[in-house]
Amino acid sequence: MEMYRLLIADDEALEREGIEWIVTRMMPNTFEIIHAENGRVAIQKADEFRPHIVLMDIRMPGIQGLEALKEIKAHSPQIKMVLVTAYEQFEYAKEALSLGVKEYLIKPAKRDQIVSLLQQLVAEIDQDQRKRDEEFAMRDKYFHLLPLAETEMALVFMSDQVNETEVGYLADTLELSIDKGCALVLALPEFGHISEQELSFEKKKVYETVKNFAKGFIKNRVGCVVSSMVHWHMVIFLLEKADIKDEVLREEAHFLGNKLVETLHQQRSIDANVGIGTVQMDIEGIRRSYFEAVFASTYPKKWGNLCSFEDLKMLSLEGERETADKFMADNTSERTYVELAIKRIREEREQRTWSVLDNAITFIQDKFREELSLEDVAEHVHLNPYYFSKVFKQQTGETFIDYVTRLRIERAKEFIKDGQFSLKEVCYMVGYKDPNYFSRVFKKVTGVAPTEYRNQL
Repeated sequence: MEMYRLLIADDEALEREGIEWIVTRMMPNTFEIIHAENGRVAIQKADEFRPHIVLMDIRMPGIQGLEALKEIKAHSPQIKMVLVTAYEQFEYAKEALSLGVKEYLIKPAKRDQIVSLLQQLVAEIDQDQRKRDEEFAMRDKYFHLLPLAETEMALVFMSDQVNETEVGYLADTLELSIDKGCALVLALPEFGHISEQELSFEKKKVYETVKNFAKGFIKNRVGCVVSSMVHWHMVIFLLEKADIKDEVLREEAHFLGNKLVETLHQQRSIDANVGIGTVQMDIEGIRRSYFEAVFASTYPKKWGNLCSFEDLKMLSLEGERETADKFMADNTSERTYVELAIKRIREEREQRTWSVLDNAITFIQDKFREELSLEDVAEHVHLNPYYFSKVFKQQTGETFIDYVTRLRIERAKEFIKDGQFSLKEVCYMVGYKDPNYFSRVFKKVTGVAPTEYRNQL
């Protein structure tokens, strides 16, 4: 059982020892007790021992109780504070309410009052801890989900098969706004003759360099989605945060683009091209920005350059023979790249989805004899239940319930064939609580009731 630390601050040793005696008798093995004979010592001891609860006498020599409370609260806001005050000083004690001190004991406090107050505070501490644990667990789950959601979000911007609810769910998960944004496409020169293994290692390194740099560089100024590496390209989508102006997004994109060219040259000796699309509204607009960025990334005739679609439009206005818009309409090779990009990202997503599903199916096969809900399995693989249910049906062709039911009935048939168990036993062994319900489900799946099935055998 966890021990809680209790700091008793009072200038009268008898008072402190009286409270300690009550606490150790009435709540054995609950508290480790620390004494402080004045406000200054209370502040030092609070700093050193990090108590869960402080009982502070309000009138002490030197630093007064309220001053000490203020100081302790400023450093450790989570500590539970209790004021101890004589009846005639109660008015003065009210000031403590403004410090967020909700609890008080009036001297001489009865034994039961002290115990019930401490029990209440211990329950609050436990509840706070549970809440913190849940938040950590949620955050942990959330981080498992992020890479999957980010790959998916990049795909939403790159392809035109968009499902409204899914986009909303992904945007919420990644805490992004999709009202406005622009794309940066990073194009890398293909490496010479190196082995498949070296190539995959080099690509992984480049991907990590780019992703870490982009996320670190942008911090919280704008939203950011980084695609996986497809062939020799990567896309970074910069998205609006809190109504920022188009120029700000444009500047961020140029600044990031230049820094990426520089970083890859310095850290990995690679001369990459970066293409930047224009700032556009909504998903369709951001996708258009992506096509523009693809085109701009292939425009420079030599590697190691940054090129923005906006500049190319200016060129085309100045009479360039091959205008950017015409290129976009005519040039099939770029369209093919975009299609290839989408195909590769789909394959990667498919692979990730299957590894999540394999994990889910293994879990279901281990647990189907127990009470098992869709939520339990979704939680096991760190996915939102709605999304998991959709993906499960898409990939297996069966709903979760049908899948579990089929497993249970198959196993029930094996037990019945075996002949060692009564039908009632079989019912419980395959995860059903009610023999009548089991019988109905069995008949629905096999066409005959369990008794008939046994007789046929």
